[in-house]
Amino acid sequence: MTIYFTNVGCIRYTVKKVLQCALKHLNQPVNGIEMSLSFVTTDEIQSLNKQYRNVDSVTDVLSFPTVDNPERKVINATDFADIVNPETGKLNIGDVIICLERAKEQAVEYNHSLKRELCFLSLHGMLHLLGYDHLNADDEKQMFDIQNEILNTMRITR
Repeated sequence: MTIYFTNVGCIRYTVKKVLQCALKHLNQPVNGIEMSLSFVTTDEIQSLNKQYRNVDSVTDVLSFPTVDNPERKVINATDFADIVNPETGKLNIGDVIICLERAKEQAVEYNHSLKRELCFLSLHGMLHLLGYDHLNADDEKQMFDIQNEILNTMRITR
């Protein structure tokens, strides 16, 4: 998996390991996909949230999938040949954008480390790119169970 990080420091290695663990757990192609992960300010995420979701407020994470996968199937790059990166040969599954200031606030609010919060938000965002959502109680439980299992496996606990 290739992750194009923007505006991020030393957490890269841990985030990448968490996301790779999740892909393996979900039987997704670890080496055949790529995504971008950016950290932005509250003003930037509020602007994006307003522009793309028509919600004029700060949020913690936004996901912009390039792959439509509502049934959460194993992603096959040949099904999405038009969005395979010609330079890398990898399928770009989309962009995840995290508000670093909001993540810091939530880490304090939930009484855990910033590392845990950034890993959680990165994982949450990637699951959205893969077709997971939390629009109803069953889907929310499934998504949060996956997140907790991955983070516990990686020993990134509260």
